[in-house]
Amino acid sequence: MSNKHIYRFNSIAEFHKMSGLPKPEHPLVSLVDYGMVAYQTNETEISWMQNFYSIGLKRNIEGKFKYGQQQYDFDEGLMTFVAPKQVVSITLDKTKTTKPSGFLLFIHPDFLWNTNLVKTISKYEFFGYKVNEALFMSEKEEAVIIDILKNIQREYHSAIDKFTQNIIIAQVEQLLGYCERFYQRQFITRAKTNHQILAKVESILENYFNDDNLINKGTPTAQYLAEQLHLSPNYLGSLLKALTGNSTQTHIHEKLIEKAKEKLSTTNLSVSEIAYELGFEHSQSFSKLFKSKTKISPLEFRASFN
Repeated sequence: MSNKHIYRFNSIAEFHKMSGLPKPEHPLVSLVDYGMVAYQTNETEISWMQNFYSIGLKRNIEGKFKYGQQQYDFDEGLMTFVAPKQVVSITLDKTKTTKPSGFLLFIHPDFLWNTNLVKTISKYEFFGYKVNEALFMSEKEEAVIIDILKNIQREYHSAIDKFTQNIIIAQVEQLLGYCERFYQRQFITRAKTNHQILAKVESILENYFNDDNLINKGTPTAQYLAEQLHLSPNYLGSLLKALTGNSTQTHIHEKLIEKAKEKLSTTNLSVSEIAYELGFEHSQSFSKLFKSKTKISPLEFRASFN
């Protein structure tokens, strides 16, 4: 992908032009009929970076959709979320005679100025999920989302006045609230696959901490763990939080403390040597973490076995 041309869209109008759409009716907010999108290029794969948020609801996706390295038959009600400065890449099949349908909602960050949403939008972690971690919805859930999208469109179609921005922002906040709820539901309904991911997390960490090369590699990071699972760090964090109540970092620390306890109770290695073997540059950092998690120091833990 690094060799491919990346388009850059600073405005919603620029995206409209590239997509063969008429000029947007509002410069900072636009709801697009996905079936009307016709990218103005002969390329089979296009990549772009956009300077605005987009929320996509795509229906009638032909074939299967790859989701976190798993195949699913969810052909309808598929949502994706893209934040400004993220790179999007899609493959175009010029031989297809049927077009997908659905909607694309674009919101420029300038529209959020002087609203609470400018501060709170970053808490919606699904804007940091990869496209293969999209949200799948039931028919009922989809109807709720479409209703809100249409309300947003109706509002910017109306005569714009001093209430327009607040009303649209309230609708966007409602939309994001429902999406947050639906993602939580998705973590639960995909329980079998998600618990398989949890088992893989344990296995990856177990292998990592048993590696003799740990001294050179240092302690594992959330980014490393996510990459091993072909997930984005945000998605993995949300999934683990929903399944266990703990963050990715907490899972890493718990495994680290488990290994530390094993070494403290079964070897004569010094605390400094154990810290070094577990990938810490400084034994003080290790001791501080150990005490924060166990309420006692490594030496106090060792003494309890004597």
